[in-house]
Amino acid sequence: MNKLKAIAPISIFGPIIKYATIKQCDTKIEIHENYQKRSMRNRTQILAANGILNLSIPLEKGKNKRTIKDVKISYDDNWSREHIMTLRSAYGSSPYFEYYFDRLEKIISTKHTFLFDLFESTYDFCYKVIGPIELNTTDQYVDFREDVIDLRQSKPNVKFEIPQYFQVFEDKFGHVQNLSILDAIFNLGPETSIILKNTKIELSNNDH
Repeated sequence: MNKLKAIAPISIFGPIIKYATIKQCDTKIEIHENYQKRSMRNRTQILAANGILNLSIPLEKGKNKRTIKDVKISYDDNWSREHIMTLRSAYGSSPYFEYYFDRLEKIISTKHTFLFDLFESTYDFCYKVIGPIELNTTDQYVDFREDVIDLRQSKPNVKFEIPQYFQVFEDKFGHVQNLSILDAIFNLGPETSIILKNTKIELSNNDH
């Protein structure tokens, strides 16, 4: 049986469905598109004490005129310290926090020049936790195709069902689907790979 094909944007600890798609499908990471604001490309969505929270990485001016692989991170503000403190607050009581946090803190604290550099570091971190995930990037911009799962879209043409797992604040908010892969990693550790394998993925017919 042939694997579904998929295209996904770069992301900083992107949503679970992205990693499930990479695990299950023939997936390429788009590095020749233009930057798109308010998307997973530079945002990490977690569940904190006050609900869903987006950790956003500031980018240098001119980002809208550059392909995503050439977009640079801004360090005018100490966002990395804020992200580290927020992750500690949100996941400090999770089962695998102590096991992974030092490595995560080192990645976030490192001053990567390009957003893509940081993405590669986060990808490598996930690889070491959940097992082999190939990093196949595009050679040129790939146009939308109805027969390919396209996670670049604001409303991707994919239906999915992620198995429920323990979340730190589920007593308060119920189970929240498709948060950052970090949510699964802190709560499940190596068993995250089982969640990714058992996520149901289906190509949908959303209008482009």
